[in-house]
Amino acid sequence: MFLNCKTWFSFHYGTYEPAKLIAQATELGIKSLALTNINSTADCWDFVQKCQAVGIKPILGAEVRNANAFCYVLLAKNNAGLLAIHAFLSYHKQQEITFPERPHFTAQDVWVIYRYQESILQQPLGAHELIGLDIQHLNNLTWQLQADSNKYVILHPVTYQDRTYYDVHRILRAIANNTLLSKLTAADYAGEGEVLMEEKELVSAFARFPSIISKTMEVVNSCSVEMEFHVDKNRKYFTTSEEDDSALLRKLAMEGCKMRYGMRNKQAMERVEKELKMIANLGFNAYFLIVWDILRYANERGFYHVGRGSGANSVVAYCLRITDVDPIKLDLYFERFLNPNRTSPPDFDIDFSWQDRDAIFEYIFMRYGRQYVSLLGMYTTFQRRAIIRELGKVFGLPKEEIDRLVHTKEWNAEDKFQRWIKKYGELLVNFPTNISVHAGGVLISEKPLNQYVVTELPPKGFVTAHMDMFEADRIGLYKFDILSQRGLGHIKDALQLIASNRGKHIDIHQVENFLNDPQLAKQIRQADTIGCFYIESPAMRQLLGKLKCSDYTTLVAASSIIRPGVAQSGMMKQYIERYHDRDKIVYLHPKMKELLEETFGVMVYQEDVIKVAHHFGGISLDEADILRRAMSGKYRSENKFEKLREKFFANCRALGYADAVTAEVWRQMESFGGYSFAKGHSASFAVESYQSLYLKTYYPQEFYVAVINNFGGFYRTEFYFHELRRNGGDIQLPCLNHSDYLTNIHGNKVYVGFIHLQGLEERFAHQIVIERKKNGEYKDLQDIFQRLHPSPEQLNLLIRIGALRFTGLDKKTLLWEANFKSKRVEKEVPVSLFATADEPHFNLPSFEEDRLEDLKDELDLLGFVVGDFFELLEEKHLQGSITVQDLPAYLGQQIKIIGRLVTIKETRTIKSERMCFGTFLDVDGGWLDTVHFPPVYKQYPFLGAGFYELYGRVIEEFGVYSVEVLSMRKLGYKFGASK
Repeated sequence: MFLNCKTWFSFHYGTYEPAKLIAQATELGIKSLALTNINSTADCWDFVQKCQAVGIKPILGAEVRNANAFCYVLLAKNNAGLLAIHAFLSYHKQQEITFPERPHFTAQDVWVIYRYQESILQQPLGAHELIGLDIQHLNNLTWQLQADSNKYVILHPVTYQDRTYYDVHRILRAIANNTLLSKLTAADYAGEGEVLMEEKELVSAFARFPSIISKTMEVVNSCSVEMEFHVDKNRKYFTTSEEDDSALLRKLAMEGCKMRYGMRNKQAMERVEKELKMIANLGFNAYFLIVWDILRYANERGFYHVGRGSGANSVVAYCLRITDVDPIKLDLYFERFLNPNRTSPPDFDIDFSWQDRDAIFEYIFMRYGRQYVSLLGMYTTFQRRAIIRELGKVFGLPKEEIDRLVHTKEWNAEDKFQRWIKKYGELLVNFPTNISVHAGGVLISEKPLNQYVVTELPPKGFVTAHMDMFEADRIGLYKFDILSQRGLGHIKDALQLIASNRGKHIDIHQVENFLNDPQLAKQIRQADTIGCFYIESPAMRQLLGKLKCSDYTTLVAASSIIRPGVAQSGMMKQYIERYHDRDKIVYLHPKMKELLEETFGVMVYQEDVIKVAHHFGGISLDEADILRRAMSGKYRSENKFEKLREKFFANCRALGYADAVTAEVWRQMESFGGYSFAKGHSASFAVESYQSLYLKTYYPQEFYVAVINNFGGFYRTEFYFHELRRNGGDIQLPCLNHSDYLTNIHGNKVYVGFIHLQGLEERFAHQIVIERKKNGEYKDLQDIFQRLHPSPEQLNLLIRIGALRFTGLDKKTLLWEANFKSKRVEKEVPVSLFATADEPHFNLPSFEEDRLEDLKDELDLLGFVVGDFFELLEEKHLQGSITVQDLPAYLGQQIKIIGRLVTIKETRTIKSERMCFGTFLDVDGGWLDTVHFPPVYKQYPFLGAGFYELYGRVIEEFGVYSVEVLSMRKLGYKFGASK
């Protein structure tokens, strides 16, 4: 009887969580429900599955609106009707056009229900068109209208739970309209009484009109949508048949095996055969071939890529060059990749440069058909800070008070607005706010995607499904992860720069040579890894130093134990201690030694969780993989986590383990299960780290220019310029005759790109380069005016940064002349195409050059200086200061050191007190790590970028030195500007 129910996926309108809507309907004895979210079917399959589980008949459709204006409710009679509704919504969303007053659907597939109003009463209706009546309309019905009552159905809207959630609904509408709650009009929000009630109460209200009740039941009975859950709905074949797919995959795998392992490697051949059989049995031939096809296209286009994820555990993937990780060499856990009980496909994360990924998306859409491909959606949700800000605006609080509430836990219970924010804020947590785009998921379906989902066209320009990964997984659509990563941009651009600047062409996939290179081993051991993918952060460099890491296997482990779960549980420290001193290895149980001997008794990888759950806890492999995923939060909402936990403990008791041992094993599993990597994932990261490190070690100048031009890395761009200068780069300020839009390199001379000049218009910057390439270098100021016609503001920026230094004139003279010429242009004095004899000349006094003024211009216009930053510091501050290389000589002693702040990382102690880790550069350019414990951090806070005078004690852990700061103060620049 309820044909118009909304959940919170009617964004900023409905207030029901889907499960709670169904739970309340069950309590009220309701036997059928129609889900009709506004212009969306985002949660339709979750709704269907949950309804079926409790014996409620699910009906699917949508409430169509143009902005606030209600148009009609659409109900699918069957799957063809749902396809038609999805296609209808998708077309209008993608084209961004209003919905029509009267939609066209076939009578056998879709019901169209209009609201009772005079305009619709006067129009002839088709067999599938109806008029919906709510209780409030009953008084308007006359006996004359009853004569045509076959066109009327009960259309009672369900929007919110009760009076409290009615207020939540109105708040959501105010947020959606970006207005004060008090300024909402009646047209902006739902009417009162749009709640669920007992079906008999609704029927009773229409008791005078039995034909309307009968027609409503006819509609309910006529609607039936079917779905086989967790059944594969992805593209079935890569070729035209299962047999051809199997033959092609075998051919490619065998050819790749011979190339990777040689002609006589029996172990590799047997592993390939085993995997091919498993892949075929589980129906994943097409999945592998599609990934192979995407990478084949990428290789043709010269797009560099890295394959990661659990697929890196596969020898077939290695042979197809999907990954560069050798599973046999690393003894990767095959069951993490595929096992007979696994229904979801192996997980390939394919990383591309951020510059290339859109071209890959475009290829997938073209290759497999736009009806069948979409990006995967996801939903952003309300969380604490956003809730406070939105509610503060809705209630009319001033910005200053909202900012204070966001950053404090001390609220005034006497303040009614703060009470309202607290009350309604708690109710809004986790409400979906809008559909967005998944980080890289792509769906490729066997049938048109509108069979299952509405699609729209976000600003990114690629069709995106109104479906998140959990809904997709529920119905059997598995995503391909096509990810974007700036680290790959570094590698790709560095290779191109090396080729153009040095004439050398490098095969970056010769990873085996990199792993055995003693110079790279030395670089890792010394943690000289700034700019290198995944191994450049302060925490990672410290870890590499503590491990004295100099080999691939240790780097693979390091890339996983740095993750928050391992580090915060204390197991990272345990791993380091046991790595250096095997006598400290203590196994909780002999079985744990058997499982974790490779990692010294510490769970490091996701495979370790699976192995322990299976071999120690007696859980099957497929359940162990589900447990691993549940520990990452993916299935907790479906209660699988608790069921598996109970089974684990019960099995351990049956196996005779002590309760304390079982509890500690579980604690270790749970503490990092959500953050750890698959071993193949870590191995893939380590391969890319070695590739970056190779380029940094042997071609540092080109490497750092590539890092700078990709604007990606752990640190701000200025610190990569710093490393570039340390590695021999002759860095030049922007120049009209030598700079490009991005930073370029010729020999060892590097010209800063115009992109870094703050305030310079992008269009004008490109114009400078295009004109220079077309008509040659600029000669003088007159030539610049004639060819570029710059505005005074843009020209002044270029002069102040020194971009016109090729003229031989100092900056002040250039500014005088430029502004004089600009004023002549403003007075419409024509600038001749040729120099004229009557051009006015005047004599200017000689201006003194001021190095500090130049440095200030660099700081103001670039945000950094290209030379030695310490030129900005008074030398007196360096008296009595040591440097980073001196730290070992002062172990345990209190010292003074001057540092230029690079970055800070705030964290909290077990007592929830704020503390901080800092990273600085010393006067020699050395990298300094500092620790700021809570009392010191509170007394001596950071005051922004710049120089700091640090007093502290030199400490050491596993050979890595840092400073425990006891006090510090900010130092100004010579010219007095504290930036």
